[in-house]
Amino acid sequence: MNLLKAASTVSLLTLVSRITGLVREQLIAAMFGASAATDAFNVAFRIPNLFRRLFAEGAFSQAFVPLIGATREREGDAAVRTLIDAVATVLAWVLLATCIAGVAGAPVLVWLIGAGLAEFDTAVLLTRLMFPYIGLMSMVALAAGILNTWQRFAVPAVTPVLLNLAVIGAAVLGAPWLDARGVPPILALGIGVMAGGVLQAAVQVPALRAIGKLPRVGVAPATVRAAWRHEGTRRVLKQMAPALLGVSVAQLSLVINTQIASHVSVGAVSWLSYADRLMEFPTALLGVALGVVLLPQLSAADARADSARYSDLLDWGLRLVLLLALPCAIALVVFPIGLVSVLFHYGRFAAGDVGATVWALRGYGVGLLGIIAVKVLAPAFYARGDIRTPVKIAIGVLAATQGLNLVFVPLFGHAGLALAIGVGALFNAGFLLRGLLVRGTYRPASGWGAFALKVLLANAALAVALLWAAEAVDWIGLQGAPLLRASWLAAALAGVALLYFAVLSACGLRLRQFMRRG
Repeated sequence: MNLLKAASTVSLLTLVSRITGLVREQLIAAMFGASAATDAFNVAFRIPNLFRRLFAEGAFSQAFVPLIGATREREGDAAVRTLIDAVATVLAWVLLATCIAGVAGAPVLVWLIGAGLAEFDTAVLLTRLMFPYIGLMSMVALAAGILNTWQRFAVPAVTPVLLNLAVIGAAVLGAPWLDARGVPPILALGIGVMAGGVLQAAVQVPALRAIGKLPRVGVAPATVRAAWRHEGTRRVLKQMAPALLGVSVAQLSLVINTQIASHVSVGAVSWLSYADRLMEFPTALLGVALGVVLLPQLSAADARADSARYSDLLDWGLRLVLLLALPCAIALVVFPIGLVSVLFHYGRFAAGDVGATVWALRGYGVGLLGIIAVKVLAPAFYARGDIRTPVKIAIGVLAATQGLNLVFVPLFGHAGLALAIGVGALFNAGFLLRGLLVRGTYRPASGWGAFALKVLLANAALAVALLWAAEAVDWIGLQGAPLLRASWLAAALAGVALLYFAVLSACGLRLRQFMRRG
């Protein structure tokens, strides 16, 4: 398998997901603006997403994916089949209990994450409506772990498109219908989220059946007890314990920041959410794609005790991070006005909302390189079964981030929250990298100095071009000419991309140098 091709495939499909996600956010911004209602929706949607990251993409995936890869490498497909059934059974029953508790305890959850919301009751109702989403998405994460191990990257990468399409459909069709009947139209977004969750879970079934790994969830008490006692289940649970702590630390920071934002001003939660959506675009295209491709490969290399291969994979990933993430970070810092204006400045999303979102986006942009690098560095620990080290680092980063909030929020308001997260991500990546270097797990290949110099020269040219583009066009003033404004943005981004790769080429750097076989 060509790793660059695999990562590119994941990135391309993720691009489709992120484009539909941006359309979703554009529609929400135009229909609802940055209002008390959107604050309520964003907090309510954040709650199941928080738990999803704990159970699904976070602790569970970190524990399950390396185990399934190692089991397949050492014991074969029959052992993997038994492992999948046991883990799926335990996960399904735990999720059922969690969803029931979440629906019942929705008022407490909303109070913990957004006590300052102007529409608190609406947030509680939306939380109850959307909380079962965690169960659906956790089973999707189980399916993604299996499919990625079998190098079937397409379905997991494209699955989020279904959520975006469902929310778009619900907003366009459901919101006016509810509004005409005196029901808060924001509830349509919650209905769309649940419909999207059902669709995402449903498309996993044929993909899993095609490789003969569709999980069988046990219902009989004896089967459930056997699943709990299975050695693989115990190993996943054992690994999840420190992983839960690590992911909980990251999510605790998000909870604290959301709580603070809910007290800063009406709209602050939404401004941060819109900025976060833009920040997640390069994070998903680069960081998530690399992490998805690298984790199974790193796990297999560790199972074979192939330390040279292990280090080479990390070196490849980190070079791609610097090559592709740094220009994205620069764009978020120096050119946010064009991005935010073209994507969100419509309908009820006013010029003031553009300015507030721009500053939040700059804060995230400062740490984008760290955010993406963590997606490569953390799997290097997970693949070796070392979850404790990233947890310890995450705890320190949490303390540092909240300390930075004490300084940044009084100075910069809601944007200070984004800046604290960005700086904290740089700390996180730095300490993870240092841990790998000290242990000798990662041994940088030769040529890093020349490579970094070439990338920095190209980024300097890109930054100058973006600064000119930010000032040359009246991005907010062109609200009445959306096609012209979008054309200017497309021309600016295409131009700086060509300039960037032209400078790299002139310096002797070629993308074909990053071809790797899996």
